[in-house]
Amino acid sequence: MGPATTEIDTLFAAATAAQARAYAPYSRFRVGAAILADDGAVYPGCNVENAAYPVGACAEAGAISAMVAGGARAIRAILVVGPGEELVTPCGACRQRIREFAAPETPVVIAGTDGVRARFSLAELLPASFGPANLPT
Repeated sequence: MGPATTEIDTLFAAATAAQARAYAPYSRFRVGAAILADDGAVYPGCNVENAAYPVGACAEAGAISAMVAGGARAIRAILVVGPGEELVTPCGACRQRIREFAAPETPVVIAGTDGVRARFSLAELLPASFGPANLPT
């Protein structure tokens, strides 16, 4: 079962607040993300650009870092909010980052400034994924 409407509302509020704080002086493409973690806390993140373009950080990566720093280790749901009319889904690298801490059925909710636009499972965005279970323990 996916997150409740109130949890989605909380994630949306956290992601849009983070989006407003994004550091995007080059692209002006501000993205926010928020994770509902296994500890019940919400961890936001925003994109942070850099003049040396390849070393910028995605909003999802920031939220994951905040989650890990906060002591949580599993994503129950993630919401990503971006500008424009097109869906702003996680990039390929962030899909893999999310996979490290999420199960295939984990909800990935995509929003615009007007609210939720789409919902996917992680498996829909990253089918037949490589994850921790693929590595020997």
